[in-house]
Amino acid sequence: MFTSETKIRVRYVETDQMGVVYHSNFFPYFEVARAESIRQLGFTYADMEKMGVIMPVVDVHARYLRPALYDDLLTIKTSLKELPLHHKIEFHHEVFNEKEELLCVANIILYFMEKEGMKRTAMPEALKKTIERHFQ
Repeated sequence: MFTSETKIRVRYVETDQMGVVYHSNFFPYFEVARAESIRQLGFTYADMEKMGVIMPVVDVHARYLRPALYDDLLTIKTSLKELPLHHKIEFHHEVFNEKEELLCVANIILYFMEKEGMKRTAMPEALKKTIERHFQ
């Protein structure tokens, strides 16, 4: 299993009148956490695009347990619980506040696709070899 952590401070613009993070604003947090987890593996989305591979989101499931509030420092734990096979990769996210209370959980599936033609493709071999090390 591969796990990474990313910290994000809640900005005022991300909250509603009650000072609570609006539900859709968690999705950019997850995007930042995924990009940082891939960076921790030694890659970037830009690297993959140079290889001709893009990673669109195809499925999202989120469950909100407690509110995230203005100025909270959030920790987003991002995990790959399974070795990605074929054309899809599933990220698991858990969002915690500074009190270590679990606020939100999400599973997000992305496909590896050819940048030209938008056809599903296999994960880039270099990324696959890097991720495999975490599953041995």
